[in-house]
Amino acid sequence: MKAGIEALNIYCGSAVLNVAELAQARNLDTGRFENLLMKEKTVPMPYEDPITNGVNAAKPIIDSLTAEERSRIDMVITCTESGIDFGKSMSTYMHHYLGLNRNCRLFELKGACYSGTAGLQMAVNFILSGNAPGRKALVICTDIMRVNAVDGSLEMSFAEPSTGSGAVAMLVSDYPVVFQIDNGANGYYGYEVMDTCRPVPDQEAGDADLSLLSYLDCCENAFKEYQKRVEGADYEATFGYLAFHTPFGGMVKGAHRTNMRKFKQASPAQIEADFQKRVMPSLAYCQRVGNIMGATAHLALASTIDHGDFEQPKRIGMFSYGSGCCSEFYSGIVTQQSQEKVRQFQLSKHLSDRYKLSVKEYENTFAANENLKFGTRDYKVDLYQFPETFKHVEGKNRLVFSEIKNFHRIYKWV
Repeated sequence: MKAGIEALNIYCGSAVLNVAELAQARNLDTGRFENLLMKEKTVPMPYEDPITNGVNAAKPIIDSLTAEERSRIDMVITCTESGIDFGKSMSTYMHHYLGLNRNCRLFELKGACYSGTAGLQMAVNFILSGNAPGRKALVICTDIMRVNAVDGSLEMSFAEPSTGSGAVAMLVSDYPVVFQIDNGANGYYGYEVMDTCRPVPDQEAGDADLSLLSYLDCCENAFKEYQKRVEGADYEATFGYLAFHTPFGGMVKGAHRTNMRKFKQASPAQIEADFQKRVMPSLAYCQRVGNIMGATAHLALASTIDHGDFEQPKRIGMFSYGSGCCSEFYSGIVTQQSQEKVRQFQLSKHLSDRYKLSVKEYENTFAANENLKFGTRDYKVDLYQFPETFKHVEGKNRLVFSEIKNFHRIYKWV
C-alpha cells in the first residue's frame, strides 16, 4: 500500500527582512555571520500568528479539492512549539476556518522542531493502517518567533537573524503524488538533553554549542539506524537529494560534511561538490524564511522539490531534529509529477511578494509584539498599524488575526 503527501503548500507571512542589513545594524562579525548561509527572515506582523499562517498555507490545498474529497479529511493535526493555549488545540481554529467536515479528529503535537515529522508519520501510519480506506489527513506544521527586545549577548545576536515565522500544510493520503514515503524506512534516535527550550511560551533559551553537537550526533546516529533497517542504504548513492531540518544553512552544511567524512571518507572537494548538488536545493526557501521550527524540515522538502531535477524519479533523504531531543531519518520518492503538483501553488512567487522591511520598521514591531504575549485575555489588533505590509494581504482572501475576546481568538478574511 502507498502513503505519503498528496499536496503541499507553504505560507511564510507578508513581511521579510534582509538579514545582512540586520547583521550590519547589530555589528555582528561578518565572517561568522556569513557561515549562517541566511539571506532573509520572515517577520511576523501583529495580524499574523500560527493559526493564520497554518490556514493560509492549507487553504489553497483545500480549495483545489472537490466537496467529496474535502469530506474525506478525517484528521487535522497541528504540529508546533508555538501553541496559543495549554489546553485548546489550534487545530480546532484551523478546522473551523477551513470549513472542514465535523466528523474529524482534531489535535496538536508538540516536540520542538521534530513536531512536523511526528505529525506526518502519524498521518502516514493512519493511512497505512487501512482502517479508513480512502480517507485523508491534513497535517499543518506552524511556528512563529516574535522578537520583542534585543538581548545584547552574543548568542542572542546570532540567533536573531535566523528566527522566522511560517507554516507548511501537507495533505496525506494513499495517493502520494508529491512525496511517496518509503514504508518502514525510518531511523529514529533521541535522548534527554537541555540544548534549546522554551521555558516560557514567548522566549527561547539554551546552549547554542550543545544544540549543534546534539544535532550532529542525532544526524549521524539516526542515519545509522536507518541503515540497519534498510538493506544496502548508502549515504551518498541511495539519495538523489537530502533535505534536513534547517535552523540555518550553516548547521546543515556542517552535518552533511560530518556525515560525508564518517560514512564516505570524502575529501573536502568531494564534500563541497556533493553539498552543492544534493543539499543546496533544499536551502533555497529556508534561506528566505528563517527557522520555522516544526515546519522547517518540510519547507526544505518543498524547496528541494521545487528546485531539483526530477526528470527521473529520485529518492530524497529527510532528517528531522527537535531539541530536547528526538530525531528521525526517513525517505521518500519524488517524481516530475510531484514537482508539477507543488509548482501549482507558486511558492517562490509567494516569498517574493512579501514587503521588504527596513531594520527600523522591523524594530517598530517589537512594541506590538509585547501586547501579544501568551495568555493575553483581551486585545484588539490594529490591522493598519503597519499599512505597507497589510497591503500584501488585503484583497487576497487571506485570514488575519483581529482580536482576543475573553481568551477567544477571532479571525477574519481580508
